[in-house]
Amino acid sequence: MKALVCLFLVCGSTAALCETATPLATDWVEGFNNKARLLAGHATPAGEQKGTFAGIEIAMPEGWKTYWRVPGDAGGVPPEFDWSGSENLASAEVLYPAPHRSTDKAGDSVGYKNRVLFPVRLTAKDETKPIVVKSRIDYGVCKDICIPAEAKLELEIPNALGNSPDLDEALAKVPVGKPRAGVDPALETWRLDKASGKPKLVLTVASASTKDVDVFVAAPGGAYLPLPQRTDAKDANGANVEFNVDLSDGVDLDALNGNPLTVTMVDSKGQSETTIKLDTK
Repeated sequence: MKALVCLFLVCGSTAALCETATPLATDWVEGFNNKARLLAGHATPAGEQKGTFAGIEIAMPEGWKTYWRVPGDAGGVPPEFDWSGSENLASAEVLYPAPHRSTDKAGDSVGYKNRVLFPVRLTAKDETKPIVVKSRIDYGVCKDICIPAEAKLELEIPNALGNSPDLDEALAKVPVGKPRAGVDPALETWRLDKASGKPKLVLTVASASTKDVDVFVAAPGGAYLPLPQRTDAKDANGANVEFNVDLSDGVDLDALNGNPLTVTMVDSKGQSETTIKLDTK
């Protein structure tokens, strides 16, 4: 099923006139207990200049969820995005808003409840021409069991675009590379501990909201890593929280050696992301 929205605009010679253009959105594509749409507009990531973004929005009934790029120990279907049919599109970079952990009888999963909007940074091959975005997204939605879902969406994005409050809001939830002091949780220290004979990755996170801080680690190529588990260890002033990632069961340490691991930290005030490399030899 395909939704198509085309908007033709006459834009004046000034930037002010261009910014009055209306943001774009397709109709919703309905699936089983979910719906998806594609939208676009100008938006501004934290610490960056305004750019052209698309967005994949998934909405679900109360109590339903969909998954982050790493779905968690309970299993699930991470989203996959295909832009291969697009026109005048040099690149499409999907950005992931900060996820949350949820626990049920199957275990821990990582993702989003009820609604999520994935911002997509677009780069045109020719900036003087419109981009025609043709997207296929495969994903999973879950309440008690995970159900595969698919949406095909198409949108012509002209040069003249309005600001998108929805995309700005979604970008504000994307983990930043430089944590804001007193706002975003930050990775203070990390180490690979082999002393016990059961290797583990030890992460110490500074957070202004230690009660609800959480950590997720993603390996390249979707390599398996267990979810980090919070310990009771804290520093003297209680500002840092320790998490351990068990690397002793089902983890290919040789595959991790020297490869970047993405550490994502989330609490009720903010989110941040950093990259580390393990020496497992």
